[in-house]
Amino acid sequence: MTSTTGTAGTPGAGTARRRASAERGYARDRALVLRRLSRIEGQVRGIARMVERDEYCIDILQQTAALRAAVDAVTMLLMEDHVAGCLRTAVQTGDAEAYTEEVMDVVRRSMGRPARASRTPSET
Repeated sequence: MTSTTGTAGTPGAGTARRRASAERGYARDRALVLRRLSRIEGQVRGIARMVERDEYCIDILQQTAALRAAVDAVTMLLMEDHVAGCLRTAVQTGDAEAYTEEVMDVVRRSMGRPARASRTPSET
């Protein structure tokens, strides 16, 4: 479970196993996430209308900053739920290292950072 992707970004066995799960970590926040995503969709349409109307660049940039903040808020909500689920599973299975690695991979990707190279047992 140390890697969630195979070659060329294809899902690995660990990801497929987790995707088969009936309940997601964000299940309790699903309605909130969907509501926020609908709002984000409206923000994107609003920004497109501003561009179509040739509005002032600074006003458009302010709206794109608000859009980025809204996306970041959804990302954080999903990440909090994911980390809580990973922590719960790590405690239940006793496999803290694998779940720590998965959580850190999610954090890196959300920050636009490359995934860390796999470590050999002698490096840990």
